[in-house]
Amino acid sequence: MPDKGLVNYSLYLITDRKVLGGKELLDCIEDAIKGGVTLVQLREKNINTFDYYNLALKVKELVRKYGIPLIINDRVDIALAVDAEGVHLGPEDLPIAAARKLMGRDKIIGASANCIEEALDFQRQGADYLGIGALFPTKTKGNTEHVTLTQLKAIKEAVHIPIVGIGGISTENAASVKAAGADGIAAASGILGSENIVEAARRLKGL
Repeated sequence: MPDKGLVNYSLYLITDRKVLGGKELLDCIEDAIKGGVTLVQLREKNINTFDYYNLALKVKELVRKYGIPLIINDRVDIALAVDAEGVHLGPEDLPIAAARKLMGRDKIIGASANCIEEALDFQRQGADYLGIGALFPTKTKGNTEHVTLTQLKAIKEAVHIPIVGIGGISTENAASVKAAGADGIAAASGILGSENIVEAARRLKGL
């Protein structure tokens, strides 16, 4: 993988098979990449380890073809097993410092934050980027704390690592997220839930 300091976070795809409407996940990921996605996070919550591993292998093979980094949600073991470029950790996952010991300095470790205190703490622990949200109402993930664009801007000013806005981002609000200082926008249903995934990704990338 390229130097992790050169990773492009501008359009960050988070997978969610619930919004695919029966379409094949790998085909949808490929369409999203063709539309301009710069980084892919494989997010699976209701899947056993064996199936997660095998799916991650297939996604890794696909994204490698396009030179796109693969981030695994939550599971450091899966990320290591398939040699993914990184992992994204939530508050109930392995602590960042522990994940770094296992993964080494060259892998990407991201974390979810919704306030300045969390953001600074995760930066101190060694996170490479932060996912900030949820910025807008989202069906993809329940029980999320709302973060305003003003709070997003304050977090951006407080940290020196990239931040990615997440939660209900669409073509209607993506420009406001970028204007608030986000280095990138993350989308799941905003891309994968669209009838034309290539075009949906292209529109978001254009913003």
